[in-house]
Amino acid sequence: MVDSLKKEVEELKSRRGANNGFSVFLGNSNKPLGKKICSYLKKQISNAKVTTFSDNEVQIEIKENVRQKDVYVIQSICSDDNRSVNDYLTELLLMISTFKRASAGRITAVIPYYGYARQDKKVAPRVPISARDTADLLQTAGAGKIITMDLHSPQIQGFFNIPVDHLWARPVLVNYLGRKFSAEIERGELTIVAPDVGRASVDEAYAERLRAGLAIIYKRREQPNEVKTMRLLGNVRDKIVVILDDMVDTAGTITAAGELVMSEGAREVYACGIHPVLSGPAVKRIEKSVFKSVIVTDTVNLNSDAQACDKFEVVSIAETFGEAIIRCHRGDSVTSLFL
Repeated sequence: MVDSLKKEVEELKSRRGANNGFSVFLGNSNKPLGKKICSYLKKQISNAKVTTFSDNEVQIEIKENVRQKDVYVIQSICSDDNRSVNDYLTELLLMISTFKRASAGRITAVIPYYGYARQDKKVAPRVPISARDTADLLQTAGAGKIITMDLHSPQIQGFFNIPVDHLWARPVLVNYLGRKFSAEIERGELTIVAPDVGRASVDEAYAERLRAGLAIIYKRREQPNEVKTMRLLGNVRDKIVVILDDMVDTAGTITAAGELVMSEGAREVYACGIHPVLSGPAVKRIEKSVFKSVIVTDTVNLNSDAQACDKFEVVSIAETFGEAIIRCHRGDSVTSLFL
């Protein structure tokens, strides 16, 4: 009888592990990236109805069995031409909650762009720490793990009481920039410019891997998205410059940085931002800017204005997320994806 019970337990473990496998569901915020990730995984997108009722409340219906499965939900917390960051956050929370109520084995939120990340501390007496509150919402909804990329502040990982795999776009971008500027690197003409002091250590790692020079812009803000003063620390004269930041939002700071670098004698200036948030006048500013091109990843799907602008170059990070999902499901290390 004991042997029979052991056999039954082992069979149950086998069904839960090999399963059933894992399922990948997409929210609506960045379906093009989600499809690329599924293509890398060689998996069909799992079946779910994710839409709205006539009054714009979110409607979720999972169309397949997820009991005891590993479930991966891909959703950037961002806005687009039609819906706001809050709409997509709510959509993600309700999808996670639905999987939890459907007895999914483990629910992993794959969040290429983690919205609210810049609100990671109190900057005035009576303001929220929205990055922490977003983390609490995700955990309360039922997320058991988070996979994300290039958080505005890496310390945000500490806001969670569940595992967080914090990926970097650096390997993909270093490879892309290395090929794009191979001749300039060989001639010692490429310089990476950090748009602020806080970004310097990250951009230094890019510069080392690209065998490029490094310069830093010192800036002082009076209020969000507005810079009072900027000063360049380093030499960019006759150099090909890449200004590298974690995101491009209104583009006010990065376009001003481009003008500063050109005024200091740079030959050409490029911008590179991992997350193309591109809110407000961003695209118009970039169209009028000194940049030869703006290199971004697809953590956020380009809005319609950006897609119509010929200055953008998009580098996909789908394979990085796809590989992270495979390794998480198998229980393998993801360390090499950080390097």
